[in-house]
Amino acid sequence: MAAFQPSVRTNRDSSFVSRSPFSLGLLFACTMHIMPLTVQKFGGTSVANAEKIHRAARRAIRAHKAGHRVVIVVSAMGDTTDQLLALAHEVSSNPPKRELDVLLTTGEQVSIALMAMAINDAGCEAISLTAGQLGLVTDSVHTRARIRRIERQRLERELAAGKIVIIAGFQGIDDSGEITTLGRGASDTTAAALAAVLQADVCEIYTDVDGVYTADPRLVPDARKIDRISYDEMLELASAGAGVMHGRAIEFAMRFNVPMQVRSALTDAPGTMIVAPTEGMEAVAVRGVSLREDLAVVRLTGVPNVPGLAATVFAALAEKNIIVDDIIQNLYQNAESAILGFVVSSEDAAIARELADRLARDHEMGAVEFSEKVSKVSAVGVGMRSHSGVAATMFQALAREDINILAISTSEIVIGCVVPRQDGPRALAAVHAAFGLGDAVNENAASI
Repeated sequence: MAAFQPSVRTNRDSSFVSRSPFSLGLLFACTMHIMPLTVQKFGGTSVANAEKIHRAARRAIRAHKAGHRVVIVVSAMGDTTDQLLALAHEVSSNPPKRELDVLLTTGEQVSIALMAMAINDAGCEAISLTAGQLGLVTDSVHTRARIRRIERQRLERELAAGKIVIIAGFQGIDDSGEITTLGRGASDTTAAALAAVLQADVCEIYTDVDGVYTADPRLVPDARKIDRISYDEMLELASAGAGVMHGRAIEFAMRFNVPMQVRSALTDAPGTMIVAPTEGMEAVAVRGVSLREDLAVVRLTGVPNVPGLAATVFAALAEKNIIVDDIIQNLYQNAESAILGFVVSSEDAAIARELADRLARDHEMGAVEFSEKVSKVSAVGVGMRSHSGVAATMFQALAREDINILAISTSEIVIGCVVPRQDGPRALAAVHAAFGLGDAVNENAASI
């Protein structure tokens, strides 16, 4: 699979001139290094109705009038994607993924057209582009495609003409012209990839919250907004269930050093900046905690303790494009067999269970145990590298609440505990309190 390669342009690169009329290329060459470029992404709640579309349009026009070149990425309006999914499952018990992609991308096409109408109606020229019209090319994995390249010619031409360009998020096309989607919530990824290709000055993510919080404020009322957070921390929080950002968007931003800001679509509050780590960030052991509830555990019992069997299991999962969140292995006392477990998203649970049943039969394993009633609470912070006792604090907080830990995963900057799903919100609040993240005076605020 080819990796995404943004066509990064240096000050000495003027090859784009040959791909457009000379006068237009010359104009763009003269202005591209003077005029800042802003990518703005508006989520579904930010464009849920005509009033909100006009509000988003005014924000883009304001940036344009301030001298910025502006590219907008929009999601489908409100709950459109959920409604389309529900309709698909009413029509078919098992909708083909190709047809799901064709269906779901219509939501963004509605949004971009309406946004362009709103901006044009306000007296500022705009144009909407689908992924196919833009040239956002992905691999061929339906419902979970990855971006391979983004063509710049059309974007550069429209920006050079002074237009606000509106791009449909979440979607792409493969090399054969098939419609693909990047996964739920992946309009963020579209925006980050465009910001990387265009070397944007900033990528602004507009949502219904005013930034990134130390925990989900709907579950933890004393959660506080974070002013600055590192790429690494934000990536881990997103992967661990923080819904404010899509994980692959952070990967793009981190890889290509794209400044990102999470902001409210309703106010002019500054929001949260996502940046490279700075010296003071490691003064704080834990920056935030998150809860992921869409998980399932599959356990294979009586797995023969022989070389290569684990590789067979996970190769079968990889062949079905199933992402494994955690792996759990325990040897029996006689060490001749083991329990091999793994954690997957609820979306992949049914397929993972079918695979496990087949593997158990084919390789003479024991029973397959399955549970969709689990959650994962995670503590994240670059300061874990230089602070001891973080794991102990987390485990003690869960023990005080009499919450059983089913599995533990660790990395350099995250500790995650799989717990019974009914205990998830209580576990989140307990860990948040244990690290003092809701305190009015907290190291977290002072150090960033």
